[in-house]
Amino acid sequence: MINERNPAIAETNRVGAEPKSKLSNDEVISTLNGLIETCKDGQEGFKTAAEGVERSDLKSLFYEFAQQRSQFAGELQALVQTLGGDPENSGSFSGSIHRGWMNIKSAVTGKDENAILNECERGEDSAKAAYKDALENMLPAHVLETVQAQYTSVQAAHDRIKALRDSTADGRTRSATGKF
Repeated sequence: MINERNPAIAETNRVGAEPKSKLSNDEVISTLNGLIETCKDGQEGFKTAAEGVERSDLKSLFYEFAQQRSQFAGELQALVQTLGGDPENSGSFSGSIHRGWMNIKSAVTGKDENAILNECERGEDSAKAAYKDALENMLPAHVLETVQAQYTSVQAAHDRIKALRDSTADGRTRSATGKF
């Protein structure tokens, strides 16, 4: 089914797979609540990462991403309410383990910038997967637009973190070998 207002959104709804069957209202609410947990876990993960780095540019970036995830959670909570559901208010410990933020505390404790970036990328890999799973469903148009926009931002954050991680690792390798 093509979205008449924006066919590109309808096509990206598939994210490389045929969409599953249309979800019931309760299933849409459950899907959104799962994304809310993902956002809350990311918010906490990025806040922890910001507290564990010395570089002011990374600290600012991580706080920016933490704020972004808080905003995303708020948008999703509002959607759940419009659907008549009870929105999730927090991430979960078991969810954070599965969403890739499990080792952020140990990376921060060691103040290892590259390890922190690795853990942030792992968290973003999990967030991307959660959004892809949600987008494989036939979500109502107003929900789809929000989830797709957030997925695009999560993908951009992932790519930025990966590039920072790669440049940090490359810089460490070059300085360790004396080759620049």
